[in-house]
Amino acid sequence: MYYDIIESPIGPILLAGDEKGLRHLNFLKSKKIIEVPADWIENKKFFREVARQLEDYFSGKLQSFNLELAPEGTDFQKSVWKALCEIPYGETRTYKEIAVSIGKPKAYRAVGLANNRNPVAIIVPCHRVIGADGKLTGYASGLDIKEFLLRLESRC
Repeated sequence: MYYDIIESPIGPILLAGDEKGLRHLNFLKSKKIIEVPADWIENKKFFREVARQLEDYFSGKLQSFNLELAPEGTDFQKSVWKALCEIPYGETRTYKEIAVSIGKPKAYRAVGLANNRNPVAIIVPCHRVIGADGKLTGYASGLDIKEFLLRLESRC
């Protein structure tokens, strides 16, 4: 597994992946911290395109990522993450709307758990999911980061 740590407007971000694609994107200033295992190899060149696209995203030039992803999860989690990728830039959906979109209308709590376990934040836009009342709710990396990302996307 390769990794790199890049700087962003919301602090350092840990990227990790292999030949199959990006497996992790974690905010190092968040509650959900991943420690770099000793057998991972630092490789800035491997993540050059990911870093470029993230830089363009943060500058408002990119609204849709085009990267190979390889997040690990259950089939249910992967179906939720796929549905998250279908939420248009600058828009939000509720947990219930995601549950309905994957054909599991009563599974909105499970959608919330899958959202929380998304290993590739920003690129799989779990920050675009809000509570049924329209309020920001749970974000594994902290509501301040979720709010920042939603504000960023609302400017375009």
